[in-house]
Amino acid sequence: MINRLCIIGVGLIGGSLALALRRAGYVNEVVGSGRNEANLRKAVNLKVIDHYESNPARAVKAADMVVLAVPLGAMQSVCELIAASLPSGAILTDAGSAKASVVEAVRISFGELPEGFVPGHPIAGTEQSGVEAAFAELYDHRRVILTPTKRSSVTAIDKVRAMWENAGAIVEETSVDHHDKVLAATSHLPHMLAFGLVDCLARMGDHDEIFRYAAGGFRDFTRIASSDPVMWRDICISNREPLLKMIERYQEDLKIIAAAIDRKDDAALLEIFTRAKKARDSYVIG
Repeated sequence: MINRLCIIGVGLIGGSLALALRRAGYVNEVVGSGRNEANLRKAVNLKVIDHYESNPARAVKAADMVVLAVPLGAMQSVCELIAASLPSGAILTDAGSAKASVVEAVRISFGELPEGFVPGHPIAGTEQSGVEAAFAELYDHRRVILTPTKRSSVTAIDKVRAMWENAGAIVEETSVDHHDKVLAATSHLPHMLAFGLVDCLARMGDHDEIFRYAAGGFRDFTRIASSDPVMWRDICISNREPLLKMIERYQEDLKIIAAAIDRKDDAALLEIFTRAKKARDSYVIG
């Protein structure tokens, strides 16, 4: 059981974790920290956290579990603030969507990777943001990927795993590099497609009419374009190389589709669409 959980960045992800652990009776005390004091006061009023410290260095004192749930672009600055104050034996983990950048931020800030540091990434979320969007069921039956470093202790890994399992998640482990490649394909690229399509249409002269006639398929496909722009800007920069490779690959495949349309190749189009439908129906639930 976690005695004192410190969440730095009390939004959808961090707030939902706190609520899930409260629901499970797996945490005694939750302290929040972040740059927006109004958001932290709201988190207290919503009973997501017990109290808050605006200064992350003070917030981590006496904590036995610290979760970094800030945008990737803020990871290093936060780590620099807490490095000297993190209690000996405390577990440090995060919820970032790109792991290599987080590992490097911790390495630079602490001088070396702590044995109690276990990078993590919950594969869950909504297009909403802020502590008011947090809910205890967010992680139920969702996957959380841990990417332990070579220095991560078995004890630290077990404690982070237990935390997420008590939050309702299914926990798996993989390497940092493999995580970043897979997430570039399955999460980061789809968000780029959604953001790019909506921006493209919004810049067209008759965009009001286009959006007015948008049907359910357009709404479903572009829902994630309502996600936090700052967070996704940071993800693009933090996972730059794997994401660029996936964009390049998708561009080549899109050229194949465009060429098939141009030459009226109904057989080629049917083959692509049938293969895609089979893959989607086989591997994606819901």
